[in-house]
Amino acid sequence: MKNIKEYIDSGILELYVMGDTTPAESKEVEELAIASEQVRNAIDAIRVTLESYAVTHAITPNATIKPFLMATIDYAERIKNGEQPEYPPLLNSSATIEDYARWISRPGMVLPKEFKDFHAKIIGYTQGILTAIVWIKVMAFHEVHDDELEKFLILEGTCDIAIEDEVHHLIAGDYLSIPLHKSHEVRVTSAIPCKIILQRIAA
Repeated sequence: MKNIKEYIDSGILELYVMGDTTPAESKEVEELAIASEQVRNAIDAIRVTLESYAVTHAITPNATIKPFLMATIDYAERIKNGEQPEYPPLLNSSATIEDYARWISRPGMVLPKEFKDFHAKIIGYTQGILTAIVWIKVMAFHEVHDDELEKFLILEGTCDIAIEDEVHHLIAGDYLSIPLHKSHEVRVTSAIPCKIILQRIAA
């Protein structure tokens, strides 16, 4: 019979709880847990400690991740169903809403009824450039991009885009480019969702 205290102190139970034991080690732990209340209690304590640590150090995911994932799936399905890939023009300081009229007016480029905070529809994609129409209801929390330039053209509504301590008040037709490595966030200032052409370009 193994010395239970030495076995508990060996670290094998922590590895077991994290799923890092071999099949043979897992079998041994489970057999000992059946036979020893000490082992069962130690496993329960380790689980509680790890769960508490995970909760304490959890990072809230960026709220735009899921909408962009869904937009990517939607775009892939549209291409699969016969939509021809197109390449909207690059956003720059002379860009106008009319430059994107053909994509804005397409059927399906509207908000769904279940819209909550953020929605996106991709209108162009290459390995280095993503162009999308996005709708923001209240805000898009701060981000920092180290490997892609982010550019905005406001289509409808108004918003404030803060780039670190500098706030830009934007209305329909306004353009803004976000520098690399700069924290930024969007806050909608209109009663309607802010509708934007968003472009992300690999740096």
